[in-house]
Amino acid sequence: MSERYAIVVARFYGSLAERLVAGAQAGFAAGGASDVDIFDVPGAFELPFAAQACAQSGRYAGVACLGAVIRGETDHYDIVCAETARGIQEVQLRTGVPCGFGVLTIETMDQGVARSGGGTRDTGRQAAEAVLALRAIQRRLG
Repeated sequence: MSERYAIVVARFYGSLAERLVAGAQAGFAAGGASDVDIFDVPGAFELPFAAQACAQSGRYAGVACLGAVIRGETDHYDIVCAETARGIQEVQLRTGVPCGFGVLTIETMDQGVARSGGGTRDTGRQAAEAVLALRAIQRRLG
């Protein structure tokens, strides 16, 4: 039986979210993981909770966390970026379920498009690949 994986995706920037999901799905498929569920959340700040729910469910061998945060004119960007990264890291360290960080922290939408597939930068795919690499280490260590 193949392992099941999860993608949790912040849908605030819908077009970027779709590109990130497509990349993650391709990354999981290329790694032989065809059993992937997708869970949507409103924004990046909600990603750690969704990742934790997936990890604690016992259903998933890993979780790719995807989204985008675009800098605005306030400190909100810094807070959301830092807390999202901290939260996702905390989930994987507490649960032992690998979580890939596929959250774009960018200045402009153009940067997001450039980093969400179609070229050498495919953050969604890279997040899935990271999950699979960490899971391979777990299996190797028993």
